[in-house]
Amino acid sequence: MCGRFALYQPISQHRDHFHVTDDGFDFGPRYNIAPSQAVPIIRADHIGNRTFQRAQWGLIPSWAKDSDTLPKPINAKSETAAIKPMFRQAFRKSRVLVPADAFYEWKPVTGQKQPYLIHLKDGAPFGLGGLLEHWQGPAGEITTFTILTTAANSLMATIHDRMPVIIAPENYAEWLDSTVNDVNRLHTMISPYPECSMEAYPVSKRVNSPANEGVELVERL
Repeated sequence: MCGRFALYQPISQHRDHFHVTDDGFDFGPRYNIAPSQAVPIIRADHIGNRTFQRAQWGLIPSWAKDSDTLPKPINAKSETAAIKPMFRQAFRKSRVLVPADAFYEWKPVTGQKQPYLIHLKDGAPFGLGGLLEHWQGPAGEITTFTILTTAANSLMATIHDRMPVIIAPENYAEWLDSTVNDVNRLHTMISPYPECSMEAYPVSKRVNSPANEGVELVERL
């Protein structure tokens, strides 16, 4: 699964990496992003222009009558998202990228769980595969998202059996294109990311609490 991630490089660097066209969006460094929090996602308009938008982590489908009676999944299995009622509409029509610099996973070690930070070896930002929904509630519209997961690659398998979907940069345009709805084609974009491009190392258990923030959370033990 993916239950925590980080976005700490300057938003201008993410703007350049993802070729986002608007320049008015700002977001300070975050080292411990947790479910229910509002963070940037990237979507494309009908002519392919990419923009940042804030969305709340934890999906509420547009058809939900009462958000309190449904779970708000932070993850969706990529293998079944195209057919599950909770995700199938967004999978075909409302795919987004969730910009990140790293994510965390917990490995069982001698009866405890040791947090690990996982990032790309070259330090580049990356886009997690996400699904977006808009829910009309009593107080107005709420924009929410979930992060797709897939089977772990050989690096991640030493920590956990699942990992978030990382979309390769060459697939950004198609992933964000709402006219692309061939499920077989989409599944080719959500296979486990190559382990040779990734690195994992243990970090402080302070990341266990969403209340904790700071650069020390991403430092190697």
